[in-house]
Formats: sequence, structure tokens, C-alpha cells
Amino acid sequence: SSRSSGSSNSKLYKSGGAKKDVPASMGSRSGSVVARINLSTQRMTVTVNGNKRYTWKISSGRAGHSTPRGTYRPQRIYSRYYSKKYDLASMHYSVFYSGGFAVHATPYVSRLGSRASHGCIRLSPSNAQTFFNLARTYGRNVKIVIV
Repeated sequence: SSRSSGSSNSKLYKSGGAKKDVPASMGSRSGSVVARINLSTQRMTVTVNGNKRYTWKISSGRAGHSTPRGTYRPQRIYSRYYSKKYDLASMHYSVFYSGGFAVHATPYVSRLGSRASHGCIRLSPSNAQTFFNLARTYGRNVKIVIV
């Protein structure tokens, strides 16, 4: 895959030693968060308590690495995560929704808006952090809808 130059959050992806996953607990604030991910437009729209709050560019699965469609809830979240399947690739601010599939940060922000991942939903680091914080706050009251 082609790699773009670093992002403004490049320090997020540099490790000064052993790479360790950092799990985070999920809250249970009442209300709801719905993340609707449109694979055709490569956009994610987030509503909080019925109010549209964000629309972000994403990258989903490229050819041969499809992103599963459906409706999901967060299963586990990590502020820092390193892929055990793909050479310890950074997957910071991960919100896992189905097995090894997650919404997470990418340093390759120039690829956002096009299919570029191994099936996960990639966001810019700041947008991934915002979504991670919503999952940390609302927990299972978050719904991820992929169409």
C-alpha cells in the first residue's frame, strides 16, 4: 500500500519502547449515539441524542478486504492498540464492533475518502479520538450502522 507523509498527529504513532495495548472502560451514560457509515460515499455521520453532530471522511476496506455491513454495538475499546494481524500497525482510539473490525485512527489521512484499509473504518486521529470518547462515555448506547 502507498504511504502518505505524516499527519499533524504523528507523535501519536511513535513508540519509545514496547508497544502495549491500552484498554479503556466504557461508560453507560443514558442517551444514544448513532454512527452511520456509508461505504459508497466514504463518510461517517454521528448523531448524539438525535442531533447530527459530525460528518467525517473515512477509509473502509479496499478490494479483497471488505468491511462488514450491518448494525453493531461497541464490544471493547482501546486508547492505544497495535494490530497483531498486520505487523503491529497502529490502531489508536479503537472502537471494536465485530471481532477484529474497529473504527480507529490512521496516520494516512490523505487516504481518507477512499477505500484503503483491511476492512476497518479509519478516521483522522482527532475524529477517531472524538468517536472513542463518545464510546467511552455512552458505551453500549452507541450504535454503529454500516451500509
